[in-house]
Amino acid sequence: MDHLHDATKIVLLFAGGMFLWALLLGSVKYRQILSSPDHHAHPYTDVAHRAALLYSFALVLIAVFVQYGQWSYSVNLAAASAMAVYFAMAVAGYTWHGLKKDTVNQFTRATTGLKGFMVSLMVVEIGAWLVLVAGFADRQFAH
Repeated sequence: MDHLHDATKIVLLFAGGMFLWALLLGSVKYRQILSSPDHHAHPYTDVAHRAALLYSFALVLIAVFVQYGQWSYSVNLAAASAMAVYFAMAVAGYTWHGLKKDTVNQFTRATTGLKGFMVSLMVVEIGAWLVLVAGFADRQFAH
């Protein structure tokens, strides 16, 4: 068995934490389904649950690229952590709206702050992923 790099271990812990969050959100979703007259969870609770599940597996994919990439511990961990932080902020926002039941579409009254956050999310997530893919490609194909 290959030795896991420390950065990979940390990203896998992020994945485990996100998966636990998804499981906990599943219980919130179930509680909302039971207490709702139409037996549906709030749309943002549903989105939070699904996003956390998907992000947990995305973090496992990210861990693979960290493990088999060329870049240093610091570069790999910075790129993976940036993505993990934005994943967590997105799920936290969805969770907040699902618990408050204050909107079914946060973009109907999108503030400048929300728009700025979304732009930064896209730049950071796409940029960090490209860093990891480049490191993987460099190590796996250039040597």
